[in-house]
Amino acid sequence: MTDREAPDQRTELWGRRVQYESAGLDVGDVDLDPVAQWHQWHDDALGGGVAEPNAMTLATIGADGVPDARIVLVRTVDQFGVVFYTNYDGAKSRQLDAAPVASAVFSWLDLNRQVRLRAHVERVTDAESDAYFASRPRSSQLGAWASPQSNEIQDRSVLEERVIAFDERFADGEVPRPTYWGGWRLIPFEWEFWQGRPSRLHDRLHYRSSSAAAVHRMRSPVLRAEGRGCGHDESAGGRRRADRARGGRRISAS
Repeated sequence: MTDREAPDQRTELWGRRVQYESAGLDVGDVDLDPVAQWHQWHDDALGGGVAEPNAMTLATIGADGVPDARIVLVRTVDQFGVVFYTNYDGAKSRQLDAAPVASAVFSWLDLNRQVRLRAHVERVTDAESDAYFASRPRSSQLGAWASPQSNEIQDRSVLEERVIAFDERFADGEVPRPTYWGGWRLIPFEWEFWQGRPSRLHDRLHYRSSSAAAVHRMRSPVLRAEGRGCGHDESAGGRRRADRARGGRRISAS
């Protein structure tokens, strides 16, 4: 038996319990629009002191076909999708280019809540990336230039030296956005809102979109109901992309 299988450690994990005493989640209590419902829960998490309430675990598909997950910070959630920003040369961007689908989870365990989604993925427009990049602190802008994301470096001093070099390069003006840095938009076709309940009888409200209609329903052990649901009409893609320049509800920038 290895150390990680030691009975005392296993028993401790088996016996660890948090009894969720939160109020229930019912179809009559939620918004028919999952985006509006997400903002309600995000605002609750923000008001409740949850650290980084816009943090999202993002799962992509690696070249080997194995899921790959990490936490990113979401900057926009609106009717067009869920947006985060990153280096386009990094591993997750390469994975999204090769397989433009993803799943994600927002975890607000202090409130006994999580939100799951599954989505198609696309890059945001250059104009959107430029606007967000311009809102970032200068130090974060320089970091985008300095970090060769997902590439091995000898040690941290390499990054620190690159930051100094780019700071000197752009000393006389604003820091422009690198062409290899920008946003990704998740376009959800499924959302699930999870509320912890006593005895592990949790409430799960599921929204899904289809070509016929968008519905939302409660998953086991409760009932289903019709609703406006999620997603958007891909046939209106040109209008949708044009409308994005008007912006959506954004999360605080850094």
